[in-house]
This record gives sequence, structure tokens and C-alpha cells, in this order.
Amino acid sequence: MSVVTGGSSEAAGGAGGGGGRVFFQSPCGSPGPSREGSATVATAAAAAAAAAAAGQVQQQQQQQQQQQQRRHQQGKVTVKYDRKELRKRLVLEEWIVEQLGQLYGCEEEEMPDVEIDIDDLLDADNEEERAVKLQEALVDCYKPTEEFIKELLSKIRGMRKLSPPQRKSI
Repeated sequence: MSVVTGGSSEAAGGAGGGGGRVFFQSPCGSPGPSREGSATVATAAAAAAAAAAAGQVQQQQQQQQQQQQRRHQQGKVTVKYDRKELRKRLVLEEWIVEQLGQLYGCEEEEMPDVEIDIDDLLDADNEEERAVKLQEALVDCYKPTEEFIKELLSKIRGMRKLSPPQRKSI
């Protein structure tokens, strides 16, 4: 409820007495004899607020649609590849990074540029060729690498090379 004060007798509707009068305005803005102008202002304000609320709702719906679209696009990646194979590959790569950190005695950021391509290893014809490729990649490591190489070769045994994703033709 808002309070409106009038300082003259004219504001009081022509009634006698020069003192200030107090008029009460209901919060719903129902028009009365002295409040017709404020009702129009309240209606215009309500219409503006409704338009703003509708704009916000529309903006939120657009954001939700964009988020759903992103989730759908992200889902396409795992459909093109086998999820189990991707998970195995990720676990193996994390293990490799951890082992290289131990071999080089440093954190990942400080590690020399060592590239171990799992698909390249899987392309090799036999275990000896894979071991040679790994030894070449670890040539600047001062710690013994034989145990790491044996373990890595046993971990990639049975893995498949990831083929490039297939494009769906329209």
C-alpha cells in the first residue's frame, strides 16, 4: 500500500481546512476518483513489465535450445567411436603421462617433448618393431626404460587402432 500526501485543500477534493491530508492507494492500483492518472501509469508499467518478462522467457528458451544443441553435438563424437575403446585409450594415455613423469623425474609441464603415438605403435608389424619405436622416442631418458616399454606393450596388446570418424552422407 502506498501513501500519497496532499498539501492543499484542492488536492483534498475541495474540502475545507488548510492542513495536509493523507490518501491511501491500494497496491492493486484500482482507479478511484483521485487516482485515475496513477491507474493509467500502473497499467502502462504492468504492460512494460510483462513485455520484459516475455523477452526474458524467450531469451532463456533460446539459451536452453543452444545448450541442448551443444549436448547433441558432443554426443555425436562418442557415437562415431566405440566408447569402451575411447575410455581404454584415455586410461592408457594417463598412465603413460604418469610413467613418463617418473622416468624423467619431473611434472608434465617440465617434461621434454616425448611423443608416443599409440596408433603408430599398433601399426607396427610385431612387438620388436614397437619396442624399437618406443626406445627411439625415449632416447634422451637417463633412467632405464625397459620395464616401461614391456608394460606399455602388454597394455596395448589387443587394442585396436582408432579409425577416423565416418561422415554420414546426406
